[in-house]
Amino acid sequence: MGKKFTNSKAMFDRAKRYTLVEACDLVVKMSYAKFDETIDVAARLGVNPRHADQMLRSSVALPHGTGKTVRVIVFAKGERAAEATSAGADLVGAEDLVAKIQEGWLEFDSAIATPDMMGLVGRLGRVLGPRNLMPNPKVGTVTMDVGKAVRELKAGRIDFRTEKTGIVHVPIGKVSFGGAKLKENLFALLETLQRLKPSTAKGKYFKSITISSTMGPGVRLDTNEVAALVEA
Repeated sequence: MGKKFTNSKAMFDRAKRYTLVEACDLVVKMSYAKFDETIDVAARLGVNPRHADQMLRSSVALPHGTGKTVRVIVFAKGERAAEATSAGADLVGAEDLVAKIQEGWLEFDSAIATPDMMGLVGRLGRVLGPRNLMPNPKVGTVTMDVGKAVRELKAGRIDFRTEKTGIVHVPIGKVSFGGAKLKENLFALLETLQRLKPSTAKGKYFKSITISSTMGPGVRLDTNEVAALVEA
């Protein structure tokens, strides 16, 4: 560990569980990198992803976005293709776009498709699936309203899903956002997770929540406070 990282760790108590406001202010204060670090959240939930009804896969619209430029492609034809282009999609196509990806091109962050294009897009399952880039109706990326989907993704909508260990990883902004904006983004994420709680999930739902910057140490939140806030 470097001197700067060690100094950052000295600013907080690793045994303490912090409130949302305290944690967001703290990760900003502890940031020491020369670039604008990304703030990430790791939430371990009381779910068993091996059961289909407890596998969470959805999206959240962050009030202040992520601070990242999102590259969006759209599989569509005709009017829907024109709509996607007007909304700001980085690339729109059909067979030509599928061929481009099959040749190895993957310079995009999200993909949207109209329902009628999914037969064609399905050919890319082995390429897009493992990278979490496959259009999916559960997160709103298979839709006829492609213009709305493009605008939401460009504005900072984030797709997420639980990993095998029941953990959800989501970026919620940059250090430059400051504590107040990060807190609002974090609350939007936690509120969404609470709303998606499976009825079959038993016991404590928010097992642990950690927030950290790219280079900084993780700060753990008080899950009891979190549960009280989102349930209210």
